[in-house]
Amino acid sequence: MTLHPLPHITIETGEKPAASVIWLHGLGADGHDFEPVVPQLGLPADIAVRFIFPHAPSIPVTLNGGYIMPAWYDIRQNDLGIEHDEAGIQASSAGINMLIEQEIMRGIPADRIILAGFSQGAAMALYTGLRKPSPLAGIIVLSGYLLMPEAAAEYSQASLNTPLFMAHGIDDPVVPFALGDSCARQLKAAGYQLEWHSYPMQHSVCPQEINHIGQWIAERLRAISRP
Repeated sequence: MTLHPLPHITIETGEKPAASVIWLHGLGADGHDFEPVVPQLGLPADIAVRFIFPHAPSIPVTLNGGYIMPAWYDIRQNDLGIEHDEAGIQASSAGINMLIEQEIMRGIPADRIILAGFSQGAAMALYTGLRKPSPLAGIIVLSGYLLMPEAAAEYSQASLNTPLFMAHGIDDPVVPFALGDSCARQLKAAGYQLEWHSYPMQHSVCPQEINHIGQWIAERLRAISRP
């Protein structure tokens, strides 16, 4: 099977980007979902960033009666912590890795690339980022969870040097807060550098969260800016 780069939207905040953010949408959405967030992040004007918003392929989703929709992998049960679509996860991860390699070929090293995602996209960002052989600039996990937590042995040693930003709504009825919280606790116990936030919201993002994400990205960009 020939792999092709995921279709995506690109937004550059200035000329000659010094960093890239690859942002993965949630189930049933597409790459346009988080486009409006870019100007709301309040990023420093002196560091140009390339934002890449991929579109997941449209596949039948078992949990939704087999309805075809954009999804990074099939979801088969309400309990998101069990029975994962390993083939779909690996295929999507391969597509995300192609985008990372594309950025590296364009002159953005891995340690200047941030993987971000919401919900299913957050789970994919974690799955892919924790297995990279070189540290990334960071991973942003919004209302997400660990895919196949039993496979922690697959995480690379280098990923321990990848900072994590994790956030979750305390009233989330889709991805329970407890799932995100346990994910954060597990990764902290494994030695990951992790910033954790909770917000009084459901399965969404809120202005305070966007502000915190912007601050965190700005800190990463300052740390990785060219000399």
